Amino acid sequence: MSELGYIQNRHVRAGIEHDPDGLLTEACRPGMAVVAMAGEQAILRQSSGGASALLPAPIEAETPRDKVLLGLLDGRPVAAFLYDASLADRIADAPSLMAQDLRSIAVEGTVPADELGMLAQAKSLLSWHARHRFCANCGNPAAPGAGGLRRDCAACGTQHFPRTDPVSIMLVARGDKCLLGRQKRFVAGSYSCLAGFIAPGETIEDAVRREVLEEAGIRVGRVTYVASQPWPFPSSIMIGCWGEALTEEIVLDREELEDGRWFHRDELALMLERKHPDGLITPPPMAIANHLMRAWLSGEAGPAPSR
Repeated sequence: MSELGYIQNRHVRAGIEHDPDGLLTEACRPGMAVVAMAGEQAILRQSSGGASALLPAPIEAETPRDKVLLGLLDGRPVAAFLYDASLADRIADAPSLMAQDLRSIAVEGTVPADELGMLAQAKSLLSWHARHRFCANCGNPAAPGAGGLRRDCAACGTQHFPRTDPVSIMLVARGDKCLLGRQKRFVAGSYSCLAGFIAPGETIEDAVRREVLEEAGIRVGRVTYVASQPWPFPSSIMIGCWGEALTEEIVLDREELEDGRWFHRDELALMLERKHPDGLITPPPMAIANHLMRAWLSGEAGPAPSR
């Protein structure tokens, strides 16, 4: 679990509901912790010891489009600022700053693992504010409230709160074989676990069964929870499960998957280590799909290996 991206968060959220607007104002002062986003990229601080997502103050001479309170770090408030995307280009020559997208940061380990959760939280909240400028109840403008923890409509009084979209992602297995698929957008040779959004009124278990049946024609029986991962693209929670396949014949939905097949556990082990003779690979360790595969191989997910 230690390599999973975005699951560690240095600050605490508890207590920020008390005077959040005051805490946000305090976080804007020099010397306090700031997480900065320029469009889809994070602005990182560079030093001889490496990069960090925590800036000591807002970026000078830049006006943020949005700002939200994230939590408290060692008793100090931490705020997230959203700047114009062009800032990422304007700091290209700055010796102490750099811009990088969140996926690359997690894959490459650019910042300490316990800062990735702050970046995920910041990006998800700021993306939500950018997409919810108007009240969904009456259509009038909605303004940030409670330190950016919600948006308030002055016209009808409705309060809107950020949402997280739940996604089921599953390693489905039958005996010593597991089911993996690939979409056209995947890098060449990459196979991953099947996944899909959980529908309103649907349990996690039923979402696993429905998605696998829809995408691969495989019926799934027993489903167990394994682990979860925040996924800030823009704001999802990946709910990782193991599922027991009841059938073997694959019938692919070609609109969803370019390919799908059964992989023996020995073949999967080679893919995880980047040693497959055909160059087939899996998602990187920061992705929950990688964790689900390793958990199945080790017996942590599903029944213990037969040998």
